[in-house]
Amino acid sequence: MSDFMQRLHDTFIDGARWQYLTDGLKTTLIVTVFAALIGIFLGFLIAIVRSTHDKTGNLKILNAVTKLYLTVIRGTPVVVQLLIIYFVIFGSVKIDKTFVAILSFGLNSAAYVAEIIRSGIMSIDIGQFEAGGSLGLSYSKTMVNIIVPQAFKNVLPALANEFIVLLKETSICGYIALADLTKGGDIIRAATYEAFLPLIAVAIIYLIMVMILTWLVGKLERRLAKNDKR
Repeated sequence: MSDFMQRLHDTFIDGARWQYLTDGLKTTLIVTVFAALIGIFLGFLIAIVRSTHDKTGNLKILNAVTKLYLTVIRGTPVVVQLLIIYFVIFGSVKIDKTFVAILSFGLNSAAYVAEIIRSGIMSIDIGQFEAGGSLGLSYSKTMVNIIVPQAFKNVLPALANEFIVLLKETSICGYIALADLTKGGDIIRAATYEAFLPLIAVAIIYLIMVMILTWLVGKLERRLAKNDKR
């Protein structure tokens, strides 16, 4: 057995340490998917409030609250937000670390998703709003039935890219001792004193996931471009 193969065996096979990577990958995907769902839902609500205020001047108080939220979330590092939520907000209670990670990344992602969706809504020509009014639709019905579907289609690639960014950001979950993919590689490194192989394995897994998602985003963009030409 070559020296490299022996190192592979000692690092991953011996003690079934490869399971730290597979279990960590599962945790990473769970955090990413559910955080993305929270980010899309909350971001959509914030975008509606912000765009409604910009268009009509209504919802002044809610708009002020959402602006403060966006300023705080976008102005502070996500790792600091994660630590504050875990050690400060939930510091006195026993809580599942996966839930904390999902909540932290979901709240962070919502701020960026909100601005993406808001930019999509604001990019729709004012004539679309006027057309809805001429058909007898209220502002809310015009927004739901005419504006949001067009805006969502326009920003879908940007939302998909935000999902890719979110996936990579979850690599800091180890700061709260959550056994995600990166933490799994770190556990192997600490057990074997071998840094190169586990860290390279983690990097390759992330790279493969990002490449797959990038390919899917590209395919989505091409399909949307074809639909626009019809």
